[in-house]
Amino acid sequence: MQRIESRHNPRLRELARLIASSRERRKSRRCVLEGVHLVEVYCDRHGAPEVLVVVDEFASRPDVAALVARVPAVRTLAVSRRLFAEIASLPDEVGVLAVVPVPASGAAAEPAGQPRTGALQGEPVAGSCCLLLEDVQDPGNVGTLLRTAAAAAVDRVVLSTGCAFAWAPRALRAGQGAQFLTRIDEGVDLLDWSARFAKRGGRIVATRASGGAAPWHADLGGNVAIAIGNEGSGLSAALVARADVHVTIPLAPGSESLNAAAAAAVVLFERRRQVRS
Repeated sequence: MQRIESRHNPRLRELARLIASSRERRKSRRCVLEGVHLVEVYCDRHGAPEVLVVVDEFASRPDVAALVARVPAVRTLAVSRRLFAEIASLPDEVGVLAVVPVPASGAAAEPAGQPRTGALQGEPVAGSCCLLLEDVQDPGNVGTLLRTAAAAAVDRVVLSTGCAFAWAPRALRAGQGAQFLTRIDEGVDLLDWSARFAKRGGRIVATRASGGAAPWHADLGGNVAIAIGNEGSGLSAALVARADVHVTIPLAPGSESLNAAAAAAVVLFERRRQVRS
């Protein structure tokens, strides 16, 4: 483990740039994980991070020590609490940061060394489920949607070009490791993707504020892609027109709509209920 005393250390300066700049994260296809839990999930799926930074006075804490033991010493940097606080976006009590490459499409879905299933390679298989996100712009919402998708056993999440970066710090914190538990495809033309999905026997399910069937009255089984729209305007008219199934969540009188992540949870877990029953 290397002890770093100055924030001008080249490796720390690079880390600070990644934390501060969305453009730098997208350009380099790298992201910063904050906290022991996120780094542990990454290690379980992909192995050691490129760089691990720990607060030196926390290095003997059992959870931190166990994590340090999984990372080669040459990749591990120890810093003071003051220096950690200068570069991190979370309080220094978090104690751990890691720099990791953004997994290639499909690589996040399964632990290293395990074969990928047909669903993860893009081929339709019985019961496969995808989540389509159209122009969801808040990173926290994107992270929560990914966490919900992983919990509902979604095979892949497909993000349009207008969505927030799935690997932004806020998205990673909201996802709590979900980014490493399901496949993520970003910057996708959803209309083109939907057309190709239909040719492979898939159906598109559009969530709408009105005019659709209640999720429990719709057939959500088989190969489906459930589409969730922008926080303010919902799905585009073009994607709604492309859909095979339209669903609307019945709300109590006086309620206008649900948060995108809440709406996705209702529909995804209804789909899971139908499949399991």
